[in-house]
Amino acid sequence: MVAFLFSGQGSQYVGMGKDLYESFPEARKVFDRAEELLGFELKRICFNGPEDTLKSTNVSQPAIVTASIAAFEVFKTKSNLAPSFAAGLSLGEYSALIAAGALTFDAGIRLIHKRGQLMEEASRKHPGKMAAVLDLEVETLRDICMQSGAEIANLNCPGQVVITGKAEAVDQAMELCSQAGAKRVIPLEVSGGFHSSLMSEASVELKFTLDNISISEPKIPVVSNYTAQPQYRISQIIENLTNQIRGSVRWEESMRFILSEGVTDFYEFGPGKVLKGLLRRIDSNAQVINIEKAVDIEQLANTRP
Repeated sequence: MVAFLFSGQGSQYVGMGKDLYESFPEARKVFDRAEELLGFELKRICFNGPEDTLKSTNVSQPAIVTASIAAFEVFKTKSNLAPSFAAGLSLGEYSALIAAGALTFDAGIRLIHKRGQLMEEASRKHPGKMAAVLDLEVETLRDICMQSGAEIANLNCPGQVVITGKAEAVDQAMELCSQAGAKRVIPLEVSGGFHSSLMSEASVELKFTLDNISISEPKIPVVSNYTAQPQYRISQIIENLTNQIRGSVRWEESMRFILSEGVTDFYEFGPGKVLKGLLRRIDSNAQVINIEKAVDIEQLANTRP
């Protein structure tokens, strides 16, 4: 059994998607359409930078989704694999929903652009930060969050949890984590305290947007970040995406659910290999093939499980 995974925010880099765009008409179509819908020079920023512009939340989010779906559309011309599940890390859940047919690309890219704008606006109004905590027991971390006022943003894999919230709360939590024996505590280069209560206003606005776009039932189950369970109904998708922006990303649980269903082979679409690394820590036997560049497409015949 096979599952498709889609990259999240932070995986972006200058040059992503360029060789796909130059090599495959399917990728060109995706990038050209995204740029037309977004109204800014997406291709120039993705392919040539500058990096600071690409890292901006309202640019990086549609850029990553575009690069991910471009890779996916090229893949479909070379493979007839039918996945049993799809999932994406935070932002990547939107790519998964596009791939599963719940969102059209046009509706999805507009929605993602709006989500990025809402998150940036919330970050300006309610400044926050995030940090990765390595090798500290989750229950210890929960106690530290209770003490400090920080919140848990991502439960990524064994030994890797991301905390979030107001800057002073996260700073206090980082110090307490170090004192409690965390192997490392790493501040993340993000513009706000995402997946926290600081995003509550953005969540309300996103719900309004979701209620006013066309969503279909997915053709394959997409596992929700918020519930770590497959979502089949339109109402579930709207509720879960509304909660996801301010709630914890339960990635490890999501992957364990998919693995428990008998999936052994995974394809990761989009920039970077973050999800491959996380999955290897969750289950070292899982096989992950990255679909990101033209060479990955060319190697499909040799690497197909």
